[in-house]
Amino acid sequence: MTVNKDMVNKMLKPLTKPPHEPGNGNAARGVAVGAGIVAAAAVATGAAASPLADYAWAHRPLVISAPTAGDAALARQRALLAGEADALAERDMVVIEIVGDEAWVASGEPRSFAAEALGRHLRLPPGGFAAVLIGKDTGVKLRSNDPVSPTSLFALIDRMPMRRREMSER
Repeated sequence: MTVNKDMVNKMLKPLTKPPHEPGNGNAARGVAVGAGIVAAAAVATGAAASPLADYAWAHRPLVISAPTAGDAALARQRALLAGEADALAERDMVVIEIVGDEAWVASGEPRSFAAEALGRHLRLPPGGFAAVLIGKDTGVKLRSNDPVSPTSLFALIDRMPMRRREMSER
């Protein structure tokens, strides 16, 4: 979210008298508007700092993390997702893998990430397997230390209000 001059002016419009005039009630409102502007700027800054910010409101990342390429849970998760490209695309999902100290997009547009920063951002357990589903709103929707079946993933996503709207519009 970018806070611009028009947004600030729209928020300040109700202040018809200077906030310091006694008895007009605008002093508290002015403080509340100011706090709202600061909060909006903080949210905007935090979103920009997220390694997954580019996916917000457009994709549902599924982040899969494992300590090594030979991890049995990683192999199982890959096998479960094999052949699900259409279903993943239909739900605007992108699969991101973190293996050891490397991270990349395993489905969708090729891209690499700073593995440590992404793992820290998602609070992934070091040295263990994890699967984390992120919603389009950037919230964590599912966190598992075991491979997750596509059936479970898709059922969870299909119950989300945003996904229901998408299905009704398509």
